[in-house]
Amino acid sequence: MNLTLDYLSLGILILVLLILVYGLIVIHDIPYEIAVKRNHPHQDAIHVAGWISLFFLHVMWPLLWVWAMLSEPLRTTNAEQSKLNELEQRINALQAKSEGEQ
Repeated sequence: MNLTLDYLSLGILILVLLILVYGLIVIHDIPYEIAVKRNHPHQDAIHVAGWISLFFLHVMWPLLWVWAMLSEPLRTTNAEQSKLNELEQRINALQAKSEGEQ
């Protein structure tokens, strides 16, 4: 009976440690996920710095969060979108013209 409880407590201890390690890894990756979602130009640097922050007990982690939030998501204005549409139409017209000549 006592040996069974020893193994059960050891199993619970190992399970708790695995959950803690997995939780730390998931938490450290949050700034990188923010950077990917916002199309940040320094996504890879934020990801590497997140792994490095694991060795420093996440001291750098709040700074990585701020760094990931600094970049504005890329937005196009109506004028830019109309220019893009015009360029696409011109490219399509040129492609149709070149295919007609062949």
